Amino acid sequence: MNTNLKAILLAIYALAILGLLGVLPPALASVFAKIALFLVAAHLLELAIAFKAVKRYPGPLVDSIGLTLLFGILHWRPLGKAR
Repeated sequence: MNTNLKAILLAIYALAILGLLGVLPPALASVFAKIALFLVAAHLLELAIAFKAVKRYPGPLVDSIGLTLLFGILHWRPLGKAR
């Protein structure tokens, strides 16, 4: 389930980038850009709220922060549950 949701998020980000490159029609590009911007802003807020869980990632903190900005709760929630 998490893998499918992460794939959907990556697809949204990819479509937003393609829209910025001019591959998509302007109306569609605008929609995906707004969605991607909203997602990153929401994940930034999640990062501030769930930083304790984000720090539990076994790798470098910068990797965990990046994954949280991309995937949000899909990344940090399993870390918070694994105590």
